[in-house]
Amino acid sequence: MSVALDMRVEPVLELVSNIAAADRKRMALRDIEDGLRLWRLGCTLGWLDIKLRYRGSLLGPLWLTLSTAVMVGGLGILYSTLFKTSLRDYLPFLALSMVLWNTLSGTVADACVCFTSAEGLIRSARLPFTLYAIRMVVRNVLVLGHNIVVIIAVYALLNVWPGWYSVAAIPALALWLVNALAAGMFLGAFCARFRDIPPIVASVVQIAFFMSPVLWKPDAIHGTYRVLMDFNPFFTLLEVVRGPMLGYMPPLEVWVSAIFFSGLLCALAWMMFMRVRGRLAFWV
Repeated sequence: MSVALDMRVEPVLELVSNIAAADRKRMALRDIEDGLRLWRLGCTLGWLDIKLRYRGSLLGPLWLTLSTAVMVGGLGILYSTLFKTSLRDYLPFLALSMVLWNTLSGTVADACVCFTSAEGLIRSARLPFTLYAIRMVVRNVLVLGHNIVVIIAVYALLNVWPGWYSVAAIPALALWLVNALAAGMFLGAFCARFRDIPPIVASVVQIAFFMSPVLWKPDAIHGTYRVLMDFNPFFTLLEVVRGPMLGYMPPLEVWVSAIFFSGLLCALAWMMFMRVRGRLAFWV
């Protein structure tokens, strides 16, 4: 009797589970569509974040540019001497590396608090959660825009220009935007549930800074260690933008690695967001 009852109940439970999964998928897709439709609001919120961050400051966001310029200048002189290379060859590499790495690490740090930092707005207004990820992306794009001044200044000072290779950096930057949005939705949800994750992520990023060719060039190591660098997502994502801006095209394996890790991040973000979207408002 009980066996027969279990056989009848099991298909019903499976059907209910499939309906719930389909409903979660539909709601997640609608959230993403509504968020992308409100991209202008996301841009406005991101711009407002920058204004509020430097409210009352004399130079405003230009303090970022000034501090980056001082760091690039000081480290450029120091490490060009330590590495016994010319300043003209090393300084453009360092300027690009530092500006791009600061954007990359800043985006990862902001992604961890993508939803928790918007707790008040999430609890007071019914808006798509994707909008907060867009807000975070816009905020970091604006910071990158200020720091690009340092790269242009180094190019002009040394009269070193990348040429037509720099066009290849455009799709790479588009890949960065997709990754930043996915990181916000994945890490934002994950860190909203587990509040001890952001310090762990910060430690991983700090270790990755020294393990990745930011202060040192990729051709400084050879053999097995050079091959292993292609499995470092921080390096490949950095290199697909930095290489064209330095006047050379990164190897095919670097592009393949960057695209693979980007696809993996997007898949994780989708699975996480689809599963926990309905609980985010309670977690923040």
